[in-house]
Amino acid sequence: EKAGLVAAERVLRFDFDSAELSADSRDRLQRHAAFLAADKTAKARLEGHTDERGTQEYNMALGERRARAVAIYLQSLGVSADRLDVISYGETKPVAEGEDDAAWAQNRRVEVLINPPAQL
Repeated sequence: EKAGLVAAERVLRFDFDSAELSADSRDRLQRHAAFLAADKTAKARLEGHTDERGTQEYNMALGERRARAVAIYLQSLGVSADRLDVISYGETKPVAEGEDDAAWAQNRRVEVLINPPAQL
């Protein structure tokens, strides 16, 4: 039976200027890895995002470091690298508008998009 993953499971949050996975993110990624192990045709797109602080170049690099940290962890759980697509959007696709800690915290993330989509 496929592990059901709700949409909220897709978003992994990061601390300011960090690409370190939290314990919560590692727990979520274990569920993603279990889904990917159950469906060998599924692939995951790992989209790294940052808040608007810092230069565009720095934020593109930070978004990539975050997405790569997710990829490395999924690989440590047995997911093949050829099933993972890493991309950084830096600060270009915020989910929250505003220049405050609450908005910035929502924008510091990696979104895990599985194709075909995980069963909800």
